[in-house]
Amino acid sequence: MARKLAEAVPPAPASIEALLAAQAGQDLLRFITCGSVDDGKSTLIGRLLWESRQLFDDQVAALHSESKRFGTQGDQLDFALLVDGLAAEREQGITIDVAYRFFASARRRYIVADTPGHEQYTRNMATAASTADAALLLVDARAGMLTQTRRHAMLASLLGVRHVLLVVNKMDLVGFDADRFNAIREAFEAFAAPLGFASIGAIPVSALGGDNITERSMRSAWYHGPTLIGYLESVDVARDAGSRLVFPVQWVNRPNADFRGFSGTVAAGTVRVGDPVRVTASGQQATVAEIVTMDASLPHAEAGDAVTLRLDREIDVSRGDVLARADSPLDSSDQFEATLIWLHDEAGLIGRRYELKLAAQWRGASLTAIKHRIDVNTQAHEPARQLQLNDIAVCNVACSRALACAPYAESKALGAFILVDRHSHATVAAGMIRHSLRRAANVHRQALQINRAAREQLNGHAGRVVWFTGLSGSGKSTLANALEVELHARGLRTYILDGDNVRQGLNRDLGFTDADRVENIRRIAEVAKLMLDAGLVVITAFISPFERERDMAREVIGSEHFIEVYVDTPLAVCEQRDVKGLYRKARAGKIPNMTGINSPYEAPLNPDFVADGTSGDIAARIMPIADRVHGTPSSDSP
Repeated sequence: MARKLAEAVPPAPASIEALLAAQAGQDLLRFITCGSVDDGKSTLIGRLLWESRQLFDDQVAALHSESKRFGTQGDQLDFALLVDGLAAEREQGITIDVAYRFFASARRRYIVADTPGHEQYTRNMATAASTADAALLLVDARAGMLTQTRRHAMLASLLGVRHVLLVVNKMDLVGFDADRFNAIREAFEAFAAPLGFASIGAIPVSALGGDNITERSMRSAWYHGPTLIGYLESVDVARDAGSRLVFPVQWVNRPNADFRGFSGTVAAGTVRVGDPVRVTASGQQATVAEIVTMDASLPHAEAGDAVTLRLDREIDVSRGDVLARADSPLDSSDQFEATLIWLHDEAGLIGRRYELKLAAQWRGASLTAIKHRIDVNTQAHEPARQLQLNDIAVCNVACSRALACAPYAESKALGAFILVDRHSHATVAAGMIRHSLRRAANVHRQALQINRAAREQLNGHAGRVVWFTGLSGSGKSTLANALEVELHARGLRTYILDGDNVRQGLNRDLGFTDADRVENIRRIAEVAKLMLDAGLVVITAFISPFERERDMAREVIGSEHFIEVYVDTPLAVCEQRDVKGLYRKARAGKIPNMTGINSPYEAPLNPDFVADGTSGDIAARIMPIADRVHGTPSSDSP
């Protein structure tokens, strides 16, 4: 029968010392509880803590007090309060952030992470799963498997969780119906079979009543499997530390002129004094002379150890470099295929620039293709042009330069990365590398004998890119044409890339969605860069509505060669002009993605020039720009 919560409080451990002594020599299992909202994850962990008899007197007293104040179980104790510590969690009765708890049984120590079930907090679940050995996936016996249940199962698999146990909770509310349990179990096993777990199990419980937690329940006499704690004590926790050394450098340690070391945590493998090591990026080699910790020097360090390596000779090593054994070098690539979990409300778009962090390495990166999105209910592959919150997709990723990496299945340390928005600095995605792309090894930049400086010398002037941006009808094309006429009269070689003209050829396959606009500007930036390399003055006239893409263009082209001109014209004036009739159609609902009407325009924050789009004096507006283009020599011109 279920334990009544008015029973005597289980005895607390006599002391911390006694608890630690009893746990000496035990191995450690890291596991998570996951699943949809209100399936009882926090209650289950609270019950485990209660049953483990490791709650101290003050914790038990606080539980009694807070159950009366915040509890959702009437006169009974609300075990979820042992885990849900945030005020918002207690007020709403939900889990928002990941809560970690430590406890132990007779055979093993545990670190359990209680993860939120709401879709908007999926990123928190993914964070916890990345370090877990096992997952307890809870299901409400009344509701069965939901979309979030399947999403969490898929995420656990992608993040390398080896064991999953389906915990069918609230069995007391369905009368411990064996047929109901078996139907849910069979549905889950069919779903999880292709996900690659090392083991899949299922157990019927009542977290609130304690059924099948530490002792078998008489209410489920038909169930012959292990109790929950029995499962946790027996699940395999063998971990592959990795044979190859991976040591990301987090800090160059230089306390004085006589010591220079490289601090970090050994991510995989083992390093010993006397080992030859290699800097992955540069290929430089040295020998480990000393392994330093805060307490003493060590003869060797293993995965998980935070140490400082002192080398036998001075070589160039910086924060973000990755050290490996010289006889077992790491692979590097600037392009790879990866599984992405999109974690942000703002859509992920092909061509948009992000910052990528892998180990201690940072690189500029962008999505070059979204190969398919995965339906979390059916595991079917679906086409996608952009990524939305909680999407799971397989994408191609390109980095600004090569970084040490490996497939996630071989190395979590070198296979897991995050994408960070350059403007908000928010983490927008978590990724797991599947494999490097062959093109990364097969495509190399060709060295040319005639460079841009030589072409500029022949032209007699420096190349530049003048980037006009503004609303449709602001006067961009008019000013761009006038600027080209003036520069041509001064003897400069020029070319205009106009939005409408380019869309008739190079970009005729692109529409006007946010994703297409991003790709449109990416292509234009690359073309402008090539024309700049030819020594020309390139003038572009594009709405280019997004600040991120204009920054991307500046980065691709080079800020020293890039001149941004904002044609500042009020929307009302642009609509009044409406040369192409676009605003009229947009107002009538015939154009769904019209910038300024139903698609945003992000005005430049710090343009090089602001041109008043309402002024009639064209010469006055373009002369300062022409002088800047004509009068500033190129930094690498002879």
